[in-house]
Amino acid sequence: MGTFKIEGGHALKGEITPQGAKNEALQILCAVLLTEETVTIHNIPDILDVNKLIALLGSLGVETEKLGKGAYRFKAARVDLDYLQSAQFKEDGRGLRGSIMIVGPLLARYGMGYIPKPGGDKIGRRRLDTHFEGLIKLGARFRYNKEEYFYGVEAEKLHGTYMLLDEASVTGTANIVMAAVLAEGTTTIYNAACEPYLQQLCNMLNRMGAKISGVGSNLLTIEGVERLSGTTHTMLPDMIEIGSWIGLAAMTRSELTIKNVGWGSLGQIPNVFRKLGITIEKRDDDIYIPAHTDGYEIQSFIDGSILTIADAPWPGFTPDLLSIVLVVATQARGSVLIHQKMFESRLFFVDKLIDMGAKIILCDPHRATVIGHDFHSQLKATTMSSPDIRAGVSLLIAALSARGTSTIHNIEQIDRGYENIDERLRAIGARIERIA
Repeated sequence: MGTFKIEGGHALKGEITPQGAKNEALQILCAVLLTEETVTIHNIPDILDVNKLIALLGSLGVETEKLGKGAYRFKAARVDLDYLQSAQFKEDGRGLRGSIMIVGPLLARYGMGYIPKPGGDKIGRRRLDTHFEGLIKLGARFRYNKEEYFYGVEAEKLHGTYMLLDEASVTGTANIVMAAVLAEGTTTIYNAACEPYLQQLCNMLNRMGAKISGVGSNLLTIEGVERLSGTTHTMLPDMIEIGSWIGLAAMTRSELTIKNVGWGSLGQIPNVFRKLGITIEKRDDDIYIPAHTDGYEIQSFIDGSILTIADAPWPGFTPDLLSIVLVVATQARGSVLIHQKMFESRLFFVDKLIDMGAKIILCDPHRATVIGHDFHSQLKATTMSSPDIRAGVSLLIAALSARGTSTIHNIEQIDRGYENIDERLRAIGARIERIA
């Protein structure tokens, strides 16, 4: 189990460039299974979860070739379907939640798709019903081995249909879309997720020959085609990492420039941080954040009531950044209510922040009230463990702002989502050391 040793309380300065988007990568990489032709992908982040998926594709028989930093060429001409029934696949697939999205492409192209119950962050119940209900509506037969937690769908032919999703699941929508592009007839998906990463997937599939309309809305219409061809695709910068660096700049009162952020795909993120009192300047496609030497003040609602920041499906505020917002609020002037609607266990890391001196009232598993210190009382260093990707980075930001030297264990959780984070932070002046 790896460890970070962090000497906090130092201002940072410089430029940092966000990695390619993790959540987009997991969808795009699964889509290479839809064609026997070559697919070239750029700006792939070098992180544990993505590298596990690339290795899983290789085990499936997909030819993978690394062309350079963040660039790969894939060719799924000969997929080993026997691997799907092997003990090794049940072990490999279980370690990565994103592996669920191989099911739709495999079902569409080969008439079968299997997956063990996938892992991922322990942030509450994350059901798979939307995925499989959508595939069943396309004509798949579903089976589930309770003893081995092994899911399967099979079909001789998929047929387009109308469906109203029970929730706007991003990965569920992606799985259904990837199955529907090769189905016979027209599929209509209402209450579809419409995140930028899903838009990227749909646009890539259209370049491959799919016929998807309504991209960017919650109503997708897909006219099935017989086959897809190869393409080249470049992934967006990771909006969650961009939000993390905004929070880092504010908490450490640092002057930072975040390069090439893709402003058009950031949605509510800049606005939410501005509501916390953080100055965010748009400079071409960069974000410039001045050093907040006088701190930052949380806005109230127009009627004077306490600001509430809650997550919601796109175009609402992403749940992946609520933990960052919570940490940033611990040093603001004023108070804020954080409402985590989508996952019931994501706020349980606040006890570690309370140990560091933060004033946080955990109201219930979904809500926390934060009373900011306005930097009058600095957080104090401590020893802690990273429970998941986003909470882990939030604790890292807290440690970088704290007085003294902190230790964070289980940093493999952070490495799952952030590429070479210690090296990149040292480049802008952070005092962070990785201990094996």
